[in-house]
Amino acid sequence: MLAPHRNPIHSEFGEILCHNEHPCEQYILRVMAPECAAIAEPGQFAHIRVTPERPMRRPLSILRAAPEEGWVEFLYKVVGEGTALLAGRQPGEILDLLGPIGRPFQPHPERTRQLLVGGGVGIPPMIFLAERILEREEGSPVVFMGSEIPFPFLTTESILPVPGISEETNLAMQLMEDLGIPSRLASGVPQPAVHCGYVTELARDWLSAQHPAHLEEIEVFACGPHPMLEAVAELAREFGVPCQVSLEEFMACGVGGCAGCAVPVQTPEGPAMKRVCVDGPVFMADEVFGGDI
Repeated sequence: MLAPHRNPIHSEFGEILCHNEHPCEQYILRVMAPECAAIAEPGQFAHIRVTPERPMRRPLSILRAAPEEGWVEFLYKVVGEGTALLAGRQPGEILDLLGPIGRPFQPHPERTRQLLVGGGVGIPPMIFLAERILEREEGSPVVFMGSEIPFPFLTTESILPVPGISEETNLAMQLMEDLGIPSRLASGVPQPAVHCGYVTELARDWLSAQHPAHLEEIEVFACGPHPMLEAVAELAREFGVPCQVSLEEFMACGVGGCAGCAVPVQTPEGPAMKRVCVDGPVFMADEVFGGDI
């Protein structure tokens, strides 16, 4: 079980600093929100009111946070009326947000090599986590990201080797490459230097390339669609390494009041229902998908 996490949830009115569109209606939104930025941790999210006229908020995973500068970033894709309204907001306008919310990823200090797997809108927490691990000198992360639509960030050919991964699969996220963090990309759509297939196939190849004695140093972290998380959990079970997953669920209140996002989990006391918004969104994989890791 991960330790409980109950930071105070701050309410802020933050200025939009920049709001950039990427292919397939993907957006990166940067908001000045010093209180949220000061305590945000990878895996947490903010609950954002898309317009002053719309009371229903939208939960967005935190992509990055800069405590010293006071801003937080979000990556999202337009999937409905709410996010379409948010996409129309302009720099200089004010957003109403609650955050950070939820239990974050909690790397175990004895596990100094981290495998991070992100799929689609599950990519943001992996970027945030990789940066924080590096900043805090907590280990050596490797990041695999998968998407069926164009990646919403700059890419580059990597010079950082990744064990088990073909040399032809060498396209990386520019930000990760600049930080010295190895990363590779996967997609079902054929692209040069990108693995054609599931991102979990990259994870399997990397784990298979590790010396058995080194598996005791590895911990897996994942965020993405439910089938991807289930596949990552199965991989972690197969290789005998701990795994933390961040769940994606529809949320109404986002602060634990409505219990509309509750999911069944295994606890030491037996089966229970837990709220993804505040009891998660991060859980140990075996709590959600069974097994004995």
